[in-house]
Amino acid sequence: MREFEQLMSVESANKFIGHHRLAFLYISMTSCSVCHALQPQVQRLLTKYSDIQLATINAQEVPAVAGSFSVFTAPVLLLYVEGKEYIREARIVHLDLLDEKINKIYDLVTEPSSGGE
Repeated sequence: MREFEQLMSVESANKFIGHHRLAFLYISMTSCSVCHALQPQVQRLLTKYSDIQLATINAQEVPAVAGSFSVFTAPVLLLYVEGKEYIREARIVHLDLLDEKINKIYDLVTEPSSGGE
C-alpha cells in the first residue's frame, strides 16, 4: 500500500501541492482519535487512484498549518488539482461519498485526450 509522505512545514505542504498535478493532503492532530482511525481507511481508498500523490501534516506539530489552510478541526482531507482545492472534507468523513467525489474528478483529469482519430 502506498504511504503518505510526512510533511513538516507549511512551505513543504505548499511545495507538495505545487509539484503534483493531483495532490491529496491529510491534516491530522496527535491527540485526535478520529484522525488515527480514519487515515488507514483513506489510505486504502486511495490505492485505486495511482496518479494522486499522498501527504500528511500534523497540525499540532506545525501549528501554522491551521491558518494557512483554514483548518478549524481535524482531520481535514484536501484534494488539489493543479494547485487548486477541489475537495475538502473535515472531521466526520463518509468514505463512500468521498470516493464518489474523487472518482468524478479523477476520471475528468486523467481521461485520455481524444486526439482527432
